[in-house]
Order: sequence, then structure tokens, then C-alpha cells
Amino acid sequence: MTSVDTRSVPELLELPTEHGVLRYRDTGEGPPLLMLHGSGPGVTGWRNFSGNVPTFARHYRTLVLEFPGFGVSDDFGAAHPMMSAQLAVTAFLDGLGLESVRIIGNSMGGFVATEFALAAPQRVDRLVTIGGIGTNIFSPQPGEGIIRLSEFVENPTRDSLVAWLRSMVYDQALLTEELIEQRWEQATEPGVLENSRRMYGRAALARMAEAARAADVTPGWANLRRISVPTLITWGRDDRVSPVDMSLIAMRTLPHGEVHIFPNCGHWVMIEQKQAWEATVSAFLTR
Repeated sequence: MTSVDTRSVPELLELPTEHGVLRYRDTGEGPPLLMLHGSGPGVTGWRNFSGNVPTFARHYRTLVLEFPGFGVSDDFGAAHPMMSAQLAVTAFLDGLGLESVRIIGNSMGGFVATEFALAAPQRVDRLVTIGGIGTNIFSPQPGEGIIRLSEFVENPTRDSLVAWLRSMVYDQALLTEELIEQRWEQATEPGVLENSRRMYGRAALARMAEAARAADVTPGWANLRRISVPTLITWGRDDRVSPVDMSLIAMRTLPHGEVHIFPNCGHWVMIEQKQAWEATVSAFLTR
């Protein structure tokens, strides 16, 4: 484990597994806290959570896992990146010998964490999602941000990347040239771009829509009532990727769930409402 130092980036560590090498950052001491990043072009776990790690590492062994296929960990080669991510969580905890953890999951990471809590509730002490749970009720599906994302992976230009990034945030000033350049460089790597297409290309979205209409498939949100662990759902009121009405079914059906909605905030709650979000999550984790 590395000590907390807000001035430097913790070392990127490697964990060999039967599926491939997982890479992660390990900061702080205390009960283990696993942070799972979202999807999208150029995303990494560290880009999602680097600003939050110093806060949580004061009290927890904070583990930021890099999912397979996003350009940092090895690509596990599963048919869909979500399947690789689910394999990665179990392989990661087993590889580090961790029986149970607290989990924070952002967007796709929230869906992955939710599935893990359903499959292995004894391994999850508490669950926090940033979006990443529920289903659209009043808003169109897919949301604007998913449409912009699909446009980028089908036609990966800098302009289409910026259009997608603009849909991610309430405060447009967050989209600096440095951030755009970082995302562009990684998003256009051939393996990373192909991984994004498997999730958000036109064909992938069509398969998702067909699966949602299938009468013999139980939608994921219908299983939320079976999640037994204490769960905090956090959301940006102005999220244009995963609209806030997605939280309503989860709010009503989670046996031990609660919802906190942050104003003037898009999809990146942990970045746009950093201090308020950290305070809310810290109180929940230590309650």
C-alpha cells in the first residue's frame, strides 16, 4: 500500500489473473474501498477518481481498479466489456485476498457493482453508485449523452468527442484543452476504440434495445429488491447521459437504499460536486 500524498500519482500496480493482467492503484490504510470507473472514450479509473482518492485514503485502503479493455489493464476478450468488468471484480478481490469491501461505482462501474452485490452480497459491506443503477421512466432511452457517444465511436473525430464530453457536464468550463487532448489520445487507440464500439456502436445499441423488449429476459432493475446491502445512490440533477429519473425505481425497491441528488451537476458527480459528494459518501460509509 502507498501512503497518502496529494502531490503525486500513486504507482500503477499489476495483478496477474487467469484472464490477463489487471492494473490498479492502492492508496491509504484501513478497511478496503474499491472504486470502479465508468465507460466512454478515454476513460480510466484514475481520471474518474484521482481527485477523490486523497479524501477516502485518510480512512480506507482505497483501490482504484482499471477495467479490462480501456487501455490500461489487459483486454479480457469477453464478448462485451461489461462481462469483462464483472470478471475483473471477482478476479481482483480474489487475487488480493479480500473477502469483503465497500464499493463505489461510477456509471458503468455502478452497474457492475450492483451485479456483484446481487451475486455475492457477503463480499459487499456497503455500495455507493454514481448514476449506474435503475432505468429510464420519463426520459427517452438512450439519453442524449449515449447518442453523442455512439456518434463518436461510429465517426471518431475530435468534434464528435467534444460534443460527447459537453453532454457529460453541467459546468462546461471543466472541459479544458488538456482534458480533451488526454481523452482524444487514448480514445482513438485501436483497441480502446473497438472496445467502445462493442458497447456503444449502432449495432450494440440495437442489440440492447432488442434485449430490453424480449419477453423472456428479466431486466436488471427488476432484481434491485434483492440487494441486501446498504446502498447510497448519488446522481447529478442535470445528468444528460443517465437522466435522474433512472433513480426512481431503485429508490422505491432497494430494501436499504437511499438517494442523494446534487444540483447544478451532470454525469461526473464526483468531479462537479466534489466536496459535497465526498462529504455525503463519507458519512454514509462510516455511519
